[in-house]
Amino acid sequence: MIKAKKSLGQNFLIDNNILKKITNAVNINDKTILEIGPGTGNLTRSILEKKPKKLIVIEKDNKLAEYLKDNFNNQIQVINEDILSVDETLLFKDKVIVFGNLPYNISTEILNKWILNLKEDFWFDCLILMFQKEVANRIIAKFNTPNYGRLSIICNWKLNIEKICDIKPNAFLPKPKIDSSLLIFYPKKNFLKIKDPSNLSKITKIFFNQRRKMLKKPFNQLFNGDKRVLDKLKINLNMRPQNLNLETYYKLAIEYENLRS
Repeated sequence: MIKAKKSLGQNFLIDNNILKKITNAVNINDKTILEIGPGTGNLTRSILEKKPKKLIVIEKDNKLAEYLKDNFNNQIQVINEDILSVDETLLFKDKVIVFGNLPYNISTEILNKWILNLKEDFWFDCLILMFQKEVANRIIAKFNTPNYGRLSIICNWKLNIEKICDIKPNAFLPKPKIDSSLLIFYPKKNFLKIKDPSNLSKITKIFFNQRRKMLKKPFNQLFNGDKRVLDKLKINLNMRPQNLNLETYYKLAIEYENLRS
């Protein structure tokens, strides 16, 4: 019997109703599918029932990778690697649909890696991913709300995001201590172009480093009090980081790049 490893943040999804809800979220018939962290293959089986063209799974755990190879034979391609070290764009020629019951301890790191490395031509049609509910709430948070922050800004830059459902702990083995949420991410057709995404990461980090403080200090740190930027973007330095909407942060990243070009 394979036991979940706490060190890898493993919680195996066992609820058939939730498995069906995940695989019914989009049409996957005859599509190329990438599954992250398949564990013992419960979601993998549900995906195969929908008859995809190809199914690639990435599993870091050596024992689980061998288990998947033994149990699914040639139905799937198993990549026994850490998702954080994989270049997904080299795995397939087609755009893919991605499913992932992401390890809670690195879920935001995986998402940030994908979004900040996205090129103009998206390598996926959509992402269907599971997170801790608290993390999901931060991803979909609107500005002027307590959950709004770096994750909201970075995730919503190039992607439209919707919540599919919340999931209770008893859907997993072992049971996590928190609720989970399932989100679906679609590429945006139009978004503001930022030359170097690391600039967006830097700006949001500095602004939200002290999220309850006013904007004056982080703005001066980045823009040396440049009044032209304030006037152009209509920013009041007496506001707090959560009071600036998504588009303002993207424009700030562009202004930051312009000042340094």
